[in-house]
Amino acid sequence: MKEWRRLVRSFSYALQGIVYTVKTQRNMQIHVAAATLVLAAAWWLQIPRSDVLLVFFSIGLVFSLELINTAVEAAVDLASPEWHAKAKIAKDASAGAVLIAAILSVGIGIMVFGPPLLEKMTGWW
Repeated sequence: MKEWRRLVRSFSYALQGIVYTVKTQRNMQIHVAAATLVLAAAWWLQIPRSDVLLVFFSIGLVFSLELINTAVEAAVDLASPEWHAKAKIAKDASAGAVLIAAILSVGIGIMVFGPPLLEKMTGWW
C-alpha cells in the first residue's frame, strides 16, 4: 500500500510539471495547439493508423523535449541567476533539441498529410 501511494505521488509530481509547463511556456502552448489541430486533421483526412502512430510519436517527442527544456532553463536560472556563457550554452542547446524535434515533426507531417490533403483538395476543384 505504501508503494502504491509513492507511485501515485510520483505521477502527481509529473502531472504538476506538465501542467506548469503548459500554463507558463508559450512554446508549449503553441505545441499543444498544433498537436490538437494535427490530430483533428488526421481524423478528418482518415489517416491510416500506422501513420497516426508516427504523428503521435512526433508529438510525444516534441512535448517531452519541451518539458526537458523547461527543466534545464529552471535549473540553470537557479544555479546561475546572472548571465553566464555556460548557462547560455545549456539553455540554447536544450532549446535546439526542441527545434530539431519540431523540424522532424514538420517533415513527418508533410509526408503523412501531404498526399491525402492534396487528394482532398483536388476533389474540391
